[in-house]
Amino acid sequence: MKQYNISKHNSFYCVGLSYQKAEAHIRGKFSLSDTAQASILETVKVEKIGDGALIISTCNRTEIYGFAPHPCEFIKLLCDYSNGTAEEFRDVAYIFKNKDAIDHLFKVGTGLDSQILGDFEIISQLKKGFKASQKVGLINGFMERLVNAVITASKRIKNETEISSGATSVAFASVQYILKNVENISEKNILLFGTGKIGRNTCENLVKHTKNNHITLINRTKDKAERIAGKFNLTVKDYAALSEEIQKTDVLIVATGAERPTVSKDDILTNKELLILDLSIPENVSRNVTKLDNVTLVHLDALSQVTDETLERRKAHIPKAEAIIDEVKTEFTAWLETRKFAPTIKALKQKLTAIKNAELDFQRKKISDFDESQAEIITNRIIQKITTQFANHLKDENTTSEESVALIQKVFQLENNSL
Repeated sequence: MKQYNISKHNSFYCVGLSYQKAEAHIRGKFSLSDTAQASILETVKVEKIGDGALIISTCNRTEIYGFAPHPCEFIKLLCDYSNGTAEEFRDVAYIFKNKDAIDHLFKVGTGLDSQILGDFEIISQLKKGFKASQKVGLINGFMERLVNAVITASKRIKNETEISSGATSVAFASVQYILKNVENISEKNILLFGTGKIGRNTCENLVKHTKNNHITLINRTKDKAERIAGKFNLTVKDYAALSEEIQKTDVLIVATGAERPTVSKDDILTNKELLILDLSIPENVSRNVTKLDNVTLVHLDALSQVTDETLERRKAHIPKAEAIIDEVKTEFTAWLETRKFAPTIKALKQKLTAIKNAELDFQRKKISDFDESQAEIITNRIIQKITTQFANHLKDENTTSEESVALIQKVFQLENNSL
């Protein structure tokens, strides 16, 4: 990337892991809280590890994008601020560099690399990571242009294809699983623990598809659960009543978004058959519940593998989505190529400005009623038109840019050390 005059560091990297090689337990270890993400960004800035960095941490992936002398810089930060080790990372990780890192971000941001094809929730996570990095000054011109290009591609794919059509999400998949595996679901008791975004979406799908009037909500902050319950006329219980409510339920859905398990074997004081769906990363249901013969535990990874006609229809739109990505990426690459010439154009503008200033100084002494402001406006416009003409010439695909740059440097006597 150094040739593009974007970063003092040579390469743009993506280091990370995702559902494709890392199972939920490992992804949970490398999941980064908002506090951990902020600490990583602060460390990058203070220790001057790189001059650009962006973090994405979702239930499906944890990734760091940025400029650095070596990817190990970012890998160390990821391990230092998560519960994962370098050895665990090495077993499931991927490292992309320069063009490959750019290509990967396009696939991630447009939903083509999502665990459920066409799930565009990732774009909000990308925007969130961008804002956090921008706030601490870790978004350079390249990264801003790249993220905006990915957002543009994402919008176009959503509007111009049907890759996100139909109801397919973790929330929808969880309800589909329940419908397929629990008989007479409309007569069963369902307990939803956690009413964040995934919890709310799951609740809406439960009400819509199960026709069940026996749904109870529990959340650490009770008023959040009450707001959702009021919308659907559901029951809300205090957090302190969790174990008691688990004893009554047939299906427990956990979506608390906590850093550690919120439900364990000790909370299950019943011998009746109990299906537990854990929709969280890190896992919010302790694996020790599987020691109970009456409990069936299903994690979101298994739910995300639920395929139906909707997903099959979405796959048919992948080629069109990829064509849109290629189109937007081509525009981005064309902009990137122009960055090679930025120092030459800048030096040319400085040279022309120096010539202008010398000439204006001469005319100022020679002409008694010299109009300074008008001369400034005219000469600045001429300089802008000349530099724009040269810039367009260098962008022309039929131009041999290296020879043109050398000629401009020779004609205008531009020094290489000023480029």
